[in-house]
Amino acid sequence: MTVSLHNEFPPGSIEAKDLEHLLHPNTNLGAHQAQGPIVHARAKGVYLWDNNGKQYLEGMAGLWCTAIGYGEEELARVASEQIRKLSFSQLFAGKTHEPSVLLAEKLKAMMPFDAGRVFYGLSGSDANDTQIKLMWYYHNLIGKPEKKKLIAHLGGYHGLTVASGSLTGLPPFHAHFDLPLPGILHAGNPHYYRQAQDGESEDAFTTRLAQSLDDLIVAEGPETVAAFIAEPILGVAGVIVPPRGYYDKIQAVLEKHGVMFIDDEVICGFGRTGNPFGAQTMGIRPDTMTVAKALSSAYLPISAVIIPESMYEPLAAASKDVGIFAHGFTYSGHPVCAAVALRNLELLEERGIFEHAARVGETFQARLAQAGSHPVVGEARGKGLMGAVELVADKETKQPFDAGLGIGPYCMQRAMDHGLIVRGLGDSVAICPPLVITDAQVHELFDKLGKALDETFEYARKGG
Repeated sequence: MTVSLHNEFPPGSIEAKDLEHLLHPNTNLGAHQAQGPIVHARAKGVYLWDNNGKQYLEGMAGLWCTAIGYGEEELARVASEQIRKLSFSQLFAGKTHEPSVLLAEKLKAMMPFDAGRVFYGLSGSDANDTQIKLMWYYHNLIGKPEKKKLIAHLGGYHGLTVASGSLTGLPPFHAHFDLPLPGILHAGNPHYYRQAQDGESEDAFTTRLAQSLDDLIVAEGPETVAAFIAEPILGVAGVIVPPRGYYDKIQAVLEKHGVMFIDDEVICGFGRTGNPFGAQTMGIRPDTMTVAKALSSAYLPISAVIIPESMYEPLAAASKDVGIFAHGFTYSGHPVCAAVALRNLELLEERGIFEHAARVGETFQARLAQAGSHPVVGEARGKGLMGAVELVADKETKQPFDAGLGIGPYCMQRAMDHGLIVRGLGDSVAICPPLVITDAQVHELFDKLGKALDETFEYARKGG
């Protein structure tokens, strides 16, 4: 079957070639084929331009990732120098190189827990895949081969490989892919606005979720459950901020049953929530951590899994029996990616960008709270320089819109018309600008979002 192409694009144009040749990730393929692509041509700072010259304020930091903003010449310089010096080197069989070693040293020094070793990948997905394999491998080595199950949040997002996609607790990422894998379980979503029972306080809500997790672990058998994985703030679920005290109660349950905590900082890490790591913002005590995205500000693909020395020791001790640690990727610790990531982290510190983001985050959260008073917004939520507005048909009853109305994507498109990039996640609209955004640009962002909300309200009102 041949799919017809969009008729408005000239033959040979980038748009026409896109429609003929690309299979897009995370895209409504039918709608894309009908509407065609938007071609991003260049970017600088917090702004991006399409190939027609239209400017957009980048309100999603790419995909939650361009922390330092676009077009950073210092990172281009470092990449160029490293390509000329050592364009590739592997870490297999004991080989090493300076960028990966120095980046690992830097990461360990930044960790909010007692970090021991760093393992590199290329994306948050493969890093969380590695987390699963390490949990299985580690528990085999310490004589607990039955302790293999992992628990994640309903609504959590941890990647889209077969294994990490199983951890992800969002139905579209499981449907027709035969996911999740056996042994991957899901606990309650900590979204108080949507999941609380009538009259239930935040304290009672978090107590109920903790008890539900306890019940799940007991039902499965604590001896079979290896780890619980969570984003400090659930990003793709719609920037869900768990209530105060939630993670304290969750960790008490995990510690009671000897279940490890994997902290997925792919979105929250490196200044996004007002602290260097979301764990510090949300009161998490990690056993292991996953980082990616802002690790290199997305200038080059790189991710890392950080584990404690106590977890590394059995891996090393087992060598006499199992031989090699048989896990890794061709591009694990790619020297150019590692060099850029290291310089990115140095620049974030040298320029005080964490502190800047925390300060500007106060302006951001104040404007976000104001957006919550809009007649089409049921809840405005966030921390630091990330947030979301949830669009509702009725503010009093929290009644959602009919799914067929496509209210979130409609608002996202209206924002783009006004020169603002945000992301529609169901009926929520997520915002996550580069950390280098200024107060004035925050106001520009929310002024444009306000126009999109006004138009969305009119669209919804006329649609009944």
